[in-house]
Amino acid sequence: MYKNIGEAVGFTGELKAKKLPSGCLVVVCPPYTALSAVSGIAKGSGIALGAQNMHHESEGAYTGEVSPDMLKDSGCLYVILGHSERRQFFGETDHGVNAKLSAALGRGLIPIVCVGESLSERESGNTEKVVESQVRGSLAGLDPRQAEGILVAYEPVWAIGTGKTASAADAQQVNGFIRGLLEEMFGREAAQKVRILYGGSVKPDNTAGLMQQPDIDGALVGGASLDVESFAAIIHAAAGV
Repeated sequence: MYKNIGEAVGFTGELKAKKLPSGCLVVVCPPYTALSAVSGIAKGSGIALGAQNMHHESEGAYTGEVSPDMLKDSGCLYVILGHSERRQFFGETDHGVNAKLSAALGRGLIPIVCVGESLSERESGNTEKVVESQVRGSLAGLDPRQAEGILVAYEPVWAIGTGKTASAADAQQVNGFIRGLLEEMFGREAAQKVRILYGGSVKPDNTAGLMQQPDIDGALVGGASLDVESFAAIIHAAAGV
């Protein structure tokens, strides 16, 4: 919940002017209020637009919610689903994320599905148990072809906004575990096509080390994406690996 319309437009214009490397897919996910305006600035730049959340219904008596059709109309191609803050503060469940996932795919949106454990779950040795439950629950019902087009983001809750980052090796261990789950669920070919991201205090100085890991295909960037220089540095670091 950062940046008004003017700030989001200015940010996107500055990012666009950075002449970003072509080998890196860049997606910005501003607040709902700025989506349409940012879409106009990003058009033709190679910067894609995504939303931070959505409702699973296309319309109806759901005051305050935003539908997948509304996102498409605003210029979105991507949508983040099941972010840890949505799970933590708004009670979102794997079942709810799964309903949104189906709706997003049905409307031609590309989902970025977030999973990850809390600090207490990690310290009790339940990381894989929690992540497996979230992956299986959130992605239930997909066929291999559908699975190929989604993104999964591993975001350990304890590393979000805390300055703490999972080591590259720790992040790889969980991302590799997720890849194995996807292979069990959808087959090896589909699992290899799924882009698995890492999110959690990603910064310019740790991006290259993370991106060098075999099962880390990108980053879900939080606080460091609020500053144009910082975000551009992360993009260049990712593209240089």
